[in-house]
Amino acid sequence: MIFNKEGSITIITQEKTTVVEFVQGIEDKYESLKNDNIIVNLFSLERITADDINEFLRISNAHKASRHSFVIVTDKVSYEHIPEEMTIVPTLQEAYDLVEMEEIERDLDF
Repeated sequence: MIFNKEGSITIITQEKTTVVEFVQGIEDKYESLKNDNIIVNLFSLERITADDINEFLRISNAHKASRHSFVIVTDKVSYEHIPEEMTIVPTLQEAYDLVEMEEIERDLDF
């Protein structure tokens, strides 16, 4: 698992593991990540399904409840097949843009 911190954003990338192990790894390290906006980059994983994305639902909901962004980056799963409360974008740049917009909304108390 690769952690790359850029300001208030931590990008997490995994190269070789199952999604379940990846989510467990994030949960194990969560104490050190809880104050950051998190971008989970899934581009290096070859096969991703909607069920795989759903594995992130619990941690995503908890992180968003603490007023931080949690964004998953992949172009392998359609938006229609994931829960509405999950945030998924097809590119890393869109993830950065989304985190920036969400931070502005939080600053303005939206």
